[in-house]
Amino acid sequence: MDPQNMNSEAKMLLTHAKTLRLHTGNLVNRSRLKKKCPSSPSEELQDCIQATLSDWSSTTKPPSKDFPGTLDCSIPRATDAITPEERDELRVSVKLFLCESVQSSIRDAVEMVSKALAVSQLDSVIIAPPWPLDSDSQSLAHLQPAWEELEALVRSQQIAAIGTSDLDKDLLEQLYNWAQVKPSSNQFNLASCCVMPLDLTAFAKEFDIQLLTHNDPKELMSAATFQEAVQEGMQDLNIADWRLEWVLRYSIIVKSRGIIKAKGYLVSARKASP
Repeated sequence: MDPQNMNSEAKMLLTHAKTLRLHTGNLVNRSRLKKKCPSSPSEELQDCIQATLSDWSSTTKPPSKDFPGTLDCSIPRATDAITPEERDELRVSVKLFLCESVQSSIRDAVEMVSKALAVSQLDSVIIAPPWPLDSDSQSLAHLQPAWEELEALVRSQQIAAIGTSDLDKDLLEQLYNWAQVKPSSNQFNLASCCVMPLDLTAFAKEFDIQLLTHNDPKELMSAATFQEAVQEGMQDLNIADWRLEWVLRYSIIVKSRGIIKAKGYLVSARKASP
């Protein structure tokens, strides 16, 4: 089958699907992305979505019967399944960016990455909830539903430790006092301030919370950027009614050497109901 027909088959699948699940595979080994160095996590994710959809559409086949409601776009050769023999030597760390306040998204994302990596438990999950972009105000009430879902996954042993992103000292203290499963870490964006606030540092030290730095933007990917990435990967496809649900970034780290063995993204998007 020529590439044009393959692409049309992929478009037909996407047109009929209600949910899109995309797995970029291991970026450490992905030659296409090595030709240029993304300037930001947002640009890296956009490149990944475009490249994965382009690769997937060139190899996909039409369904033998009904069109699937959930479309799995992944490149089999690029996945990062961990063997039981090497599991103890590796640490699996995840950051989950929620684009919508849907608690089932957390469980879906955790189960999807666990299946993709062939592990029964993730070592750590950091949550980045969808804070209001037009306001600096963050509240415990906004974070609680997501945290309760994470706590349930810790109790079922699907996650070992859970953490937060961009909480100031007051909100981190409120969460710590309220939570049944305490946060083990809190990420801090040095772009907003070049030095960790002293009150945050003191509180984290007192309650054994690890402070980590990151350079992720407040909004990892806008709806418009997501749609642009899909259109670049799938030429001439109308995706105006697709919306991003969540983005998960994982890292597989060799414990003894502290090096990243694998890194990738999982993305979930849903078609808006007519």
